[in-house]
Amino acid sequence: MHYWVGSLCRIIDRKQGAPLFPGGVTAICDVIKLIANNGNQIPDKSWMLYLLELFNIRNIPIELNLICQFDNQDYFEAIFQGINRYRFKKVLPAIGHSYMRIIMMDKVNRRIRYTLTDQNTVQSESFDFSLAGTNFDYIGGNQFTGIEWWNKMGNFPYAIKYKVQVSQLMFGLTDKNDPESITFVPHNSLIPNKDDSGIEYPISFQNVMLKDGCVCYSVESGNCINGIHYKL
Repeated sequence: MHYWVGSLCRIIDRKQGAPLFPGGVTAICDVIKLIANNGNQIPDKSWMLYLLELFNIRNIPIELNLICQFDNQDYFEAIFQGINRYRFKKVLPAIGHSYMRIIMMDKVNRRIRYTLTDQNTVQSESFDFSLAGTNFDYIGGNQFTGIEWWNKMGNFPYAIKYKVQVSQLMFGLTDKNDPESITFVPHNSLIPNKDDSGIEYPISFQNVMLKDGCVCYSVESGNCINGIHYKL
């Protein structure tokens, strides 16, 4: 079975006072810090994901996720349209380390660039997924942050492996005068989002606040029935 819970990332429209996803988005990013290892309770042949997910305006998903598996193989993976495209080999998850994840839609070179940087070691790794010859819209339509479960052995989401902190949730806009330059702008609002199972999830979202203008939060053990709602 497949479950997810988290939030859609937004900014507050100053005129209407309502959260919205900005126009012209070509990139997204966040920083995920691994705070603690809670132990592996992932069922056999199953896995869970700490998501950074961008949807283009045709709702095609693009992800750079931390994946935890039943067999303790934990790694970061670049995903496009639900298919694993690249497992990061140089930058690996470690407790106490913070990782900046960037997804950029590069219309000029007709590709998606995934970049992962360990902020403790400054080790960086990128993967370019070519979209040459395809009809793809290089404009963002939505951004999701949260947790996803795949359970191949039962009908329930299970306890998270890592306590994490997610910060610097931002979206990127291309410089009109320099297509290679991206300006990142903070998200300051979160709208809850989840699957339709109607169940309780074995996690809690804590320490929700603005830090350096960006909304941030931590994922811990606990219970919740929905994602984060945060509005200035």
